[in-house]
Amino acid sequence: MIEKRLFFQPSVCAFLTEIVVLFFLFLGCFHDMAYGKTASGIVNIDNEDLAWIGEAIFQKECGGKKEHLLAWNKGEDFPSLGIGHFIWYPQGMEGPFEESFPAFLDFAKQRGVHLPVFIYSMQNVDCPWTSRKQFYRARNSDSMKSLYTFLMNTKYEQTLFIVTRLKTAIPKIMEAAPYDKKEHIKSQLFRVADSSRKLYALIDYVNFKGEGIKSTERYNNQGWGLLQVLEEMKGTKPGTEAIHEFVRAAETVLARRVGNAPAGRNEHRWLPGWKNRINDYKILATLT
Repeated sequence: MIEKRLFFQPSVCAFLTEIVVLFFLFLGCFHDMAYGKTASGIVNIDNEDLAWIGEAIFQKECGGKKEHLLAWNKGEDFPSLGIGHFIWYPQGMEGPFEESFPAFLDFAKQRGVHLPVFIYSMQNVDCPWTSRKQFYRARNSDSMKSLYTFLMNTKYEQTLFIVTRLKTAIPKIMEAAPYDKKEHIKSQLFRVADSSRKLYALIDYVNFKGEGIKSTERYNNQGWGLLQVLEEMKGTKPGTEAIHEFVRAAETVLARRVGNAPAGRNEHRWLPGWKNRINDYKILATLT
């Protein structure tokens, strides 16, 4: 169970006084052109909740272990870095999944954070390690040590990046949604996002499985991102029932992904862990 506590380093905590995140979602800043309506209301994420969200993601992605901030999973062609396990493709590789680590580097740099020196010296911001074996052989190198220190010292920025990703994803999801399902998807978003703790399910799922709008993130032309989960949801009641329905829909979407996946990827091995992760949304949404 995730404790409600700060996990940021003292040097990073100085940032906590500079903002209170006003998470407008499409709940206050998104104009639904298809229906000519402007949604109203906002969900406030204060600094304590922001820290709580970051810790929850750190526990889920990294098992709460600092050494897992630098990971290259078996069967994958790229490392996964930071509390959100951001993807970083090696040079010359273009995978089907959204590459998020270079985007985080840009985000951190814009906030005045100093990047590891070896990254400044790179002509292209591509992962310098080309295989899992090479990646782990370099664990004691200066470059890897500086990358680890950078990830340890930017947990706050990583959390803010993940939260911001959902905020920017919502208009894209609504634009990509089928015309006849826009109102349904919007109403399901309202159901889930009625508090900062319930909002965690949306934040984590987008970081975990994406928006669901990229054509490359499809098997048999069926996606598995937040768009597909919201589309799959049924019912109208908010609160606990909404979170339980979100979890049911996510399980359905992920099981469909595994069924559609190429046999060589053997995605059945990951499904139990995925289900455990999303089922935790039911527990985390109730914590105060």
